[in-house]
Amino acid sequence: MNIEKIKQANTKFIGKQIEYYKEIGSTHTYAKTIANEENQNGKLIIAEIQTNGIGTKGRIWHTGDSKNIAMTIIIKPDCKINRFTTLTIDIAKAMQKTIKELYNVDLTIKEPNDLLLNGKKICGILTEASTTGEKINYLLISLGFNVNEDYFEEDIKGTATSLKNEFHKEYVREEIIKNFIENLEIYL
Repeated sequence: MNIEKIKQANTKFIGKQIEYYKEIGSTHTYAKTIANEENQNGKLIIAEIQTNGIGTKGRIWHTGDSKNIAMTIIIKPDCKINRFTTLTIDIAKAMQKTIKELYNVDLTIKEPNDLLLNGKKICGILTEASTTGEKINYLLISLGFNVNEDYFEEDIKGTATSLKNEFHKEYVREEIIKNFIENLEIYL
């Protein structure tokens, strides 16, 4: 993955710092361990492979080797938690907008935290907030997006898809990440 291409995003703070891993247990779990440290605002953690990716309801998010997007963004906003009542939907809208702008493909938002393509899950969103009272210590925004996946386990084959699976061509993951963080920063 070309991290320098992602760093070219036209953003004020998201993606200016990137930690890249060939393999990690979970970008989300790792982000929780560093989120309280200084200078983490806007940090993007990206992995080619997650061995223990977190999905909703305790499920595992499968990440094919160097085919998909597995990432977490650490945000440290200076506001109260009630400012982010629609955070997960806003993240979904930012990704929906990104895919429409780049490829003229319409994704459907399945509330509260999934994006679908042709009725199958293509993206999962996991958000977590650490607060003290109403003050936000940090927000974690994690995404798993099936970009170039061409193999799905039997248990998810009928319910999951990828851009490549639907359109039979390779997509540039860096382009999606770059445009997504630009759109996300507008929503935030």
